[in-house]
Amino acid sequence: MHGLITGALCIAWVLFLYLTDNNPYGPKRTLSDFFPPIAAVVSQVLLRRYYPAGPGLWKAIGVGIFTTLIGAAVAATGLYTFAHLTGSGLIEQHLVEARQLLASAKALYLKQPNGQQQYEATLRGLATTPAAFAQDEFAKKIIFGLLLSIPGGVFLRK
Repeated sequence: MHGLITGALCIAWVLFLYLTDNNPYGPKRTLSDFFPPIAAVVSQVLLRRYYPAGPGLWKAIGVGIFTTLIGAAVAATGLYTFAHLTGSGLIEQHLVEARQLLASAKALYLKQPNGQQQYEATLRGLATTPAAFAQDEFAKKIIFGLLLSIPGGVFLRK
């Protein structure tokens, strides 16, 4: 249940950005990456309340991972659906903005070792399809969720 609520909050965040004339695919979208780790820890705390003697290590970690997986899947599905419903024009607008941001930061890339290669890889790595946006959304939510749910499960096991 916490995963579903988390995924719905992530979708709501994208819709909020869209309705307030912000780029729903831009950097502000990543603020919702913090929802799955918070939901994972909340579900682990509630699990601990259900087991007064402690849920044990595997149950605590499992609940955090399961909450993260459900939240990430719902968020990615929502973003995929949003991208299909709004059409390719919004994605093209995002790509123009992202390329402009990268062009303005190119000097910083070139100062680093292998900067040209990093710049080109970043430019090639921009998501251009609804499926690519959904994959990016899922991967980020999973990574951040797992980074907090595993230590949270260890801490909340007893």
